[in-house]
Amino acid sequence: MFGGTVVPVYPVRPEVLQLQPYIPGKPIAEVQREFGVTEVIKLASNENPLGPSPLAVQAIGQAAGQVHIYPEATGRDLREALAAHVGLPADWLMVGNGSDELLRLLAASYVRPGDRVVVPGCSFPNYRTVSALFGAAVAEVPLVAESMDLGEMARQAPGARVIFLCRPNNPTGGVFPEDVFHHFMAAVPPETLVLIDEAYHEFDESEFDSLGLLRTFPNLIVTRTFSKAYGLAGLRVGYGMARPEIWQPCYRVREPFSVNVPAQAAALAALQDSAHLTATVENNRKGKRFLAQLCESMGLQYVPSQANFVLIDLGRPAGPVFEAMLRQGVIVRPMGGAGRPNAIRVTVGTPRELLRFAAALHESLS
Repeated sequence: MFGGTVVPVYPVRPEVLQLQPYIPGKPIAEVQREFGVTEVIKLASNENPLGPSPLAVQAIGQAAGQVHIYPEATGRDLREALAAHVGLPADWLMVGNGSDELLRLLAASYVRPGDRVVVPGCSFPNYRTVSALFGAAVAEVPLVAESMDLGEMARQAPGARVIFLCRPNNPTGGVFPEDVFHHFMAAVPPETLVLIDEAYHEFDESEFDSLGLLRTFPNLIVTRTFSKAYGLAGLRVGYGMARPEIWQPCYRVREPFSVNVPAQAAALAALQDSAHLTATVENNRKGKRFLAQLCESMGLQYVPSQANFVLIDLGRPAGPVFEAMLRQGVIVRPMGGAGRPNAIRVTVGTPRELLRFAAALHESLS
């Protein structure tokens, strides 16, 4: 009751009540307020520590004067630029408000109540969320030796509507080999859609020709994003690649202007700045080497990563260590929600940020 008015209870879909809200990495401003720390570094959300391309920043400024006009609904210019970038026809590409929107659109278009969807354990939680939202029965296949169990996922494929994969996997950074994936796809029924989330593709130094695989397997979808290597997480723009017939129903349920004007302009500019991408990848390569050496010197177990983060097992509950690091102005990601209560995930930062992380980790563990 509020102000004498009885507020009715509105029925909520049971699928919604079963969902767990996504908990993002702790914001810098929140840590500053909570702990009174002025200098805070965030190594929790796998963002680009070098920031966006200067060309992208310039494009955002130029696009600011056009924000009173709706963006081109399908992102045609961006799709055509991406098509030239990856070597696929433009109608094989769809852009979205981050690759998260594409996951939801695919679920909205193809997943019916009661359908079975197969997802990997200890992976990005949104695969489960978008599937359960539309009433799917979600089968989770645990990792084996920090890798996706494609054999077991193939055994669960008959009758499944969609199978979600992540390469490199978040939060472990692991990958599966291309020959193993070929055997997996040969065992998956052609009517089952298979999606590979390649959000960290630009950091992956292993051999895996996802574009060639797209041409080979008509039921394959690959999604990528500008949020990670391109440093545009705050703008939310991603893209997917698949046969045009897979995307056609998605346009029926898609918001018509979901990728805004500055986001499209920034993504177009970022694609052209190969020097910034090269610097990002090189910083990441050196940073992962630093983190590996740090873990080895401290006797901590870690998972070799093909992404821009490293999963570190602290050998003790990670919660108190996470809190102790917050008090020192260093934000990492505790992985209890992913079933790893002793682990933290650390984004590769700049050399200065990684030195500060190392000092805070030593202090927190002692």
